[in-house]
Amino acid sequence: MNNPESQSSQSTLFQPLKVGGLTLPNRVVMAPLTRARAGVERLANEMMAEYYTQRASAGLIISEATVVSGQGIGWPQSPGIYNDEMAERWKIVVDSVHEAGGRIFLQLWHTGRASHSDFHDGDLPVAPSAIAIEGDGVHTPSGKKPYEVPRALETNELPAIVEDYRKAAERAKSAGFDGVEVHSANGYLLDEFLQSKSNHREDQYGGSIENRYRLLGEVVDAVTSVWSNDRVGLRLAPNGSFNDMGSPEYVEQFTYVARQLDAYGLAYLHVMDGTGFGFHELGPAMTLADFRKVFSGPLMGNVGYSRESAEEALVDGSADLIAFGRPYISNPDLVQRFKNGWPLADTADMSVWYSHDAEGYTDFPTYQAESKQPESCTAE
Repeated sequence: MNNPESQSSQSTLFQPLKVGGLTLPNRVVMAPLTRARAGVERLANEMMAEYYTQRASAGLIISEATVVSGQGIGWPQSPGIYNDEMAERWKIVVDSVHEAGGRIFLQLWHTGRASHSDFHDGDLPVAPSAIAIEGDGVHTPSGKKPYEVPRALETNELPAIVEDYRKAAERAKSAGFDGVEVHSANGYLLDEFLQSKSNHREDQYGGSIENRYRLLGEVVDAVTSVWSNDRVGLRLAPNGSFNDMGSPEYVEQFTYVARQLDAYGLAYLHVMDGTGFGFHELGPAMTLADFRKVFSGPLMGNVGYSRESAEEALVDGSADLIAFGRPYISNPDLVQRFKNGWPLADTADMSVWYSHDAEGYTDFPTYQAESKQPESCTAE
């Protein structure tokens, strides 16, 4: 009889890959997904441990975005990593994932202007320049509110932000994570500095492509002073319009960024190369092939991949890893479903994505449990 798992054993998607001394058993990555289950104190907890452990068959888990400072907060009940208690509580998650055989990186986040004064005792959110996001508003602890004009950061404030990333990287290491990912995508602080649409500065952190990269370079230097370079990943969104992004010279900017990052020997470069998460339509989408020309390390694709398109990208050499986001919400056993050709469960109703409890979070069954059938017909 046909054996889907045997056939899939030849699939590149399920072949191991060595990343920074870690051997990933497959190329399926769980993308970072903000789920808002850390409570008002922003502490990791047993429910989060259950959620990530359910998904430990991924080759690599990248945690939800985790703020590096109080200033970086911009989403209700998202977790933090800016004090020792937060680091200690993340151990609950990390230890559980490791016991299940998984590997997990922590994503480091500062939301920048994609925030609101409600998160900061009335102080405005910060940004490269005093330019508000044009959009339908931001989710705050007291409901959705219009975006505010942020406060432009002073030049002398930036070293402290770099230090926040360094300390967060230290705490991630103390919590036992396998590595960290620097979030420089989707219109958050580091992406805001990269792009001319949000960065109108006239100091050494603005103006030219090289200057707009400067803060990101300093953050990467800080994080790699804590972790070996090959345990640090970085995320970019060259095609994205999320949080009102998209700059005319996007190709030149992101090509330059990737070329600079290539010198570090990072664990991977995580590129949101798809256009399904908002496309700025300023020109052709940048592809993984564009990044392959200037970045020699592992490349991770993301946004809208299917099992088939992921395999194609791996086989043709465009990608080394593929991250899946929304499919992981309702398919904790995504790897097994891909291997066996089992259908995917529908992605959960967005109304429960951020319910703050187990509903729409840890209550999705595996296919095997749902159908009560053997995992496969593999003969020993």
